[in-house]
Parts: sequence; C-alpha cells; structure tokens
Amino acid sequence: MNKQDIVNTIKQEKIVAILRTKLQSEVASVIDAIISSGIKVLEVTSNTPGYSEEIKKARVSYPETLIGVGTVINIEIAKKALEAGAQFLVTPNTNVEVIKFANNNGVPIMVGALTPTEVCVAHENGADVIKLFPACTAGLAYFKAIKAPLDSFEYFAVGGISPGNATEWFNAGASGIGYGCVKRNSDGDLDVSAIKKAATDFIQIAKNQS
Repeated sequence: MNKQDIVNTIKQEKIVAILRTKLQSEVASVIDAIISSGIKVLEVTSNTPGYSEEIKKARVSYPETLIGVGTVINIEIAKKALEAGAQFLVTPNTNVEVIKFANNNGVPIMVGALTPTEVCVAHENGADVIKLFPACTAGLAYFKAIKAPLDSFEYFAVGGISPGNATEWFNAGASGIGYGCVKRNSDGDLDVSAIKKAATDFIQIAKNQS
C-alpha cells in the first residue's frame, strides 16, 4: 500500500486501537484478540517494551492489518519505527521535525494537537490526520468550539474514548477515534473477553457512522 492508500484506510475504518502495556509478553495476545475481532488499524506505542520487535512479528503474522507506532515524540523513535516496518506514525504532540521526517519518508502521520495553534501548525506542516489529544480532558464543548472555525480539518478524538461516549464524538464532528485496547480484570490480568468486546463495540459504532 502506498501512503495515500494507508491514509484512506485509516479514515475509512474510523477506529485505531492503541496498544500500550508495560509487559512485552502481553503484546501478541492483545494484537491477536483485537485483530480476530475485526480491528484493521492499530498502533503499538513506543513506550511498550519491545515494541519494534513486536511490530516486526505482527507485520508478518497480519499482513492485511495496518500497524503503526504511537507515542512518536522524536525523530529517533520515528526512525526505529520505520526500521521495524511501521506503516504509519502517531504523535501525542505537535513536533514539526517529526512531521517533516514522516513526509520526507512517505509515511502517514497522525499528529497530536489540542490548541488552535497546534492544529494549524500540524496541518500546515503536513499532518495527514489531526489527533485531538487528550480529547475527553478538553471535552465535547471544547471540540465543537475549536472545530467551528477550523472545520476543514479531519480530527480523530483520542484520550478517554469509550464505547459509551464514542457516538457523541462522532456526532460532534470527529472523523474517527483512537482507543486504548488493553483491558484487565480485577486481578490486573489481561481480560481477553473485554478486549474483544470493546473492539467489536467500537467497530459497530463506526459502521453506524457510514
């Protein structure tokens, strides 16, 4: 897939699963659970131990799934991500140098932004998607206010998004959402059933927006 194909797929799917964990041993199980539930786009964050190794393995095991790297806060991480085979980059902040690096290497980038200035800077420097982050901390009223004058941009809402509030964000004008896909039971262990249920719930919500 070329860059535009990847961007189009991300926008069409509307859902990005975000995998962040402190245990590398959990990554493969989470990836299998969400992909088997129908998720087509996922990011493994750079503060997940062994993220580059896990991305390499996942790219081989799931060639039809888009797999990117999240929490790309500098060019060093961006380079390591591409070496691992990441198909897109996601940042939590507006880092112009990282945006330029992605553009120079023909890789899609979702850029974290919150203020009107950050949104405009991200767009002007070549962000493919604006990642409104942290979305729920800012709130729906804030998003509506910022989108009113800046309505030509596409926003993915990320941070505190759940199946219970995702529809509200779509109704407010979000083009997509990102959600934390690692779920645990009361003992702190991975809850595969909850991981799969959240994935299928988000997929259905996205389908309802079509």
